[in-house]
Amino acid sequence: QLQLVESGGGLVQPGGSLRLSCAASGFTFDYYSIAWFRQAPGKEREGVSSISSSGTITTYADSVKGRFTISRDNAKNTVYLQMNSLKPGDTAVYYCAASGWSDPPALKAINFGAWGQGTQVTVSS
Repeated sequence: QLQLVESGGGLVQPGGSLRLSCAASGFTFDYYSIAWFRQAPGKEREGVSSISSSGTITTYADSVKGRFTISRDNAKNTVYLQMNSLKPGDTAVYYCAASGWSDPPALKAINFGAWGQGTQVTVSS
């Protein structure tokens, strides 16, 4: 059974950093591209970043470019999202999602078939 479990969320001050993890099980992890999405209250789910199955291709939303870094460790079946210079606007529930394509499809929720339960990130002073 395919499972994705996010961790690493929490409360951080503006300008601070967090690293999110997405642990995968139940499928051949290194065949799948993985993405991070986020959803703030009252807003649509937004694509944040994605990474190819090999880790060689990464994409970022304009709102996080230069601040967030996605990476993966296929030996540990885990994808990471390093978030630096956090802003209050980054506050949201963050989800990881998997796609059966080796290269990541466009960062739209419909392109990703498996989802984790989410982890809350709150940026506030």
